[in-house]
Amino acid sequence: MSTLRPEYSIERLAERQKGTLPDLLGFRVVSLEQGSLVGEFTVRSDLLAPNGFLHAASVIGLADTACGYACLAHLPDRAVNFTTIELKSNFLGTATEGVVRAEATGVHLGRSTQIWDAKVVGPSGKVIALFRCTQMVLY
Repeated sequence: MSTLRPEYSIERLAERQKGTLPDLLGFRVVSLEQGSLVGEFTVRSDLLAPNGFLHAASVIGLADTACGYACLAHLPDRAVNFTTIELKSNFLGTATEGVVRAEATGVHLGRSTQIWDAKVVGPSGKVIALFRCTQMVLY
């Protein structure tokens, strides 16, 4: 099982995302611990679908970023990066304002693949999406 790499801090992840999609989403890492990462963004009008609700792609961007950053911070020794090979989302609700949070948890932290689950929680504390992704570890 891979362990949290000490060189990956919340500050390093924030610096790394400048000018990328997570930066455009306003993604912020809240906590990073062994086997988990919590990230969030504040709902803005440009993250909504034309129907006025949070766009599914915004939710996926939040959950995928949380899981991706967690994977990066838990890469095995000698691994240099990762790539997503599969993801799945189930939507249970939505949000129109406030802070939405993704809580990523490692399910399998292997040498060649990692599996991460994320629970996406809306401002009311209600789970609005469940997410799972499989990452291929790159050497």
